Amino acid sequence: MSQPVLKVEHLKKYYPIRKGAFSKEKAVVKACDDVSFELRAGETLGIVGESGCGKTTTMQSVIRLIEPTGGAILLNGQDFRAMKGAELKQARQKIKLIFQDPYSSLNPRMTVKDIIAEPLDIAGVCKDKAERDRRVLETMEQVGLDLSYVNRYPHEFSGGQRQRIGIARAIVLRPDVVVCDEPVSALDVSIQAKIINLLRQFQHDLGLAYIFISHDLGVVRHIADRVLVMYLGRVVEEGESRELFAHPLHPYTRALLDSVPRMDADGRPAAALQGDVPSPADPPSGCLFHTRCPYAKEVCSEKVPELRECSLGHKCACHFAGALPLNAN
Repeated sequence: MSQPVLKVEHLKKYYPIRKGAFSKEKAVVKACDDVSFELRAGETLGIVGESGCGKTTTMQSVIRLIEPTGGAILLNGQDFRAMKGAELKQARQKIKLIFQDPYSSLNPRMTVKDIIAEPLDIAGVCKDKAERDRRVLETMEQVGLDLSYVNRYPHEFSGGQRQRIGIARAIVLRPDVVVCDEPVSALDVSIQAKIINLLRQFQHDLGLAYIFISHDLGVVRHIADRVLVMYLGRVVEEGESRELFAHPLHPYTRALLDSVPRMDADGRPAAALQGDVPSPADPPSGCLFHTRCPYAKEVCSEKVPELRECSLGHKCACHFAGALPLNAN
């Protein structure tokens, strides 16, 4: 098996807060708590969960848009967290981001050519303007943008075209890892499929590794090789995509799957996930999900379950993993 291009170990991002407007007592929001995973070339890791579960904070910590509180990040075997200055600037060429909203992530005052060329300019990898223009046009062609659009501005494009510009900007430096932060959530369903197919084609052609963050389980099921399920900053289940979707072990994973719009065999809608996500500033004791779990017992409110391997490559953080009636339909 190939060595991972990205290895994250016990990643943490904590935010200190005050417990009240007039209180001096401090608390800690654990937005990302003890997250670990490995990512290999040509592989897609899906990260799923409800809003506020820590997906985006984890992504931002991994690529150092925000500085992690603790843990290790190894990019191609090198300590990414320890890098500074020129070394960090060079390493950033190997890990790029596709933003969620194609309408706000592009500078309205820059042409398509300048938007795509910006990473090249920052990295200083082109010896002259001719090489810069050539690489921009090559990348535009790869993502399916008409070359006549090169001097147009973002407001002249549809959402799908804007996301293609964002993808071109992310891959123009030929990175090893691309983080996709809900890249199709702002697009029409008909356009989503085209963007997903485009990403898969690049992965096949360039050997890219993806971290694909989404709340859309249908999209994740289609594109991901492995999946992390997060709840209140922690990983509650991890496994190969096919196995996890077919045999979910954690009650939260099962609830997420039941929340996907579908019709049961008798024609009634499937049961939706009950209750709201607790405040991360005041999380429940023990298992973070026990306040919403239909199978919770006394031990669940007293003891934090360990993320353990229940079968080959399939991990779950539940005291009763494998012993609950959680077979997928």
